[in-house]
Amino acid sequence: MNDTTIQFNIKEEPEDEMRQILRLVYDALAEKGYNPISQIVGYILSEDPTYITTHSNARSLVRRLDRDELLQALVKEYLKKEEND
Repeated sequence: MNDTTIQFNIKEEPEDEMRQILRLVYDALAEKGYNPISQIVGYILSEDPTYITTHSNARSLVRRLDRDELLQALVKEYLKKEEND
């Protein structure tokens, strides 16, 4: 049995670019009448691009994001926010 903890390392995409893409995707989903949070969560969990509308090129944009990097940035931001509360 191996008791060593494996480290998970990913290259970090600039968070500003991820934030901008996520905002554009969110806005496109909202414009089409979808619940943007639910749709983005569906995409993150399944990596199925059909959760994201093609409106305003949102589907192509979201596919530029690496899901692992996006999750890392979301957790990091959530914990940062929690520390400030």
